[in-house]
Amino acid sequence: MQRVERFNKADRVIKIGFWINALLMIMKLAAGHFGHSEAVFADGVESACDFIAIGMTLVALKVGRKPYDRDHPYGHGKVESLCANLVSIIIGATGVWILYGAANTVINGSYEVPAFIAVFAAAATIVIKESLYRYSVRVGGALGSPALLAIAKDHRKDAITSVATLIGVGFAYFGVRVMDPLAAGLTSFFIFHIGYHTFRSSAHELMDGVPEQEVIDAIAALAGMVAGVDRVHELRARHSGQFLIVDLKLDMAPDMTVKRSHEIATEVKLRIFEQFPNVGDVMIHINPSDEPHEDLIRL
Repeated sequence: MQRVERFNKADRVIKIGFWINALLMIMKLAAGHFGHSEAVFADGVESACDFIAIGMTLVALKVGRKPYDRDHPYGHGKVESLCANLVSIIIGATGVWILYGAANTVINGSYEVPAFIAVFAAAATIVIKESLYRYSVRVGGALGSPALLAIAKDHRKDAITSVATLIGVGFAYFGVRVMDPLAAGLTSFFIFHIGYHTFRSSAHELMDGVPEQEVIDAIAALAGMVAGVDRVHELRARHSGQFLIVDLKLDMAPDMTVKRSHEIATEVKLRIFEQFPNVGDVMIHINPSDEPHEDLIRL
């Protein structure tokens, strides 16, 4: 997949989510306010935070696609993981705000009977957000984009929390008024859970954590099948936004010329690029295969 095509797909997912989120935000804030539902209004505030988060992701994707330069020789992809980290903090802060408001309502006992418009808004949100989640996670997984996957998790969070909202506002609509703030409080715990997992994933990538082991194994197997490679001595990889940066050490015959070993290394790199479109760069070090050698590293 070409670089421009990858970025266009990412843009499309983010922009669709951005504008649908804007419409949902307005719908839920209005339905919660005029329909007298704390749970639906809290859901609308949550969507407002999502609106800000998606806007931040749009900026991150624009910065992250910039090619490498003198100050950033590995590109600017890390900004996506940084953005995902900030999104997780926004998600967590939203959870605190919702839990605080729900607790106040229960303590004060100031319940209202929600209108049907609030019930409808909660039901519509479930369908729309689950559809957005499936679309975003499909494209984000194909591109290997941490920012898109973070946004996908946020869509799933909205769908799940809206189920709790629907149950609460539904019971309150039929007379069990305390269920509306209780649903808002339960929603906050779903939000905390997803915010934690988003933070842990993005922090792992910012710390150059190991990508999925099956990807590492597949790249190593592909490199080992190239004629002239005696053994894959070591393979390390790390995320940089939508791309992986791979460090590869290969054992080759000790009497091989520099030119021939360079040709083999180039062939390895070309095959990896062909089979793994999310690999952005491959750095190859060549060792003689006839004697043991110790890797020099200070980390």
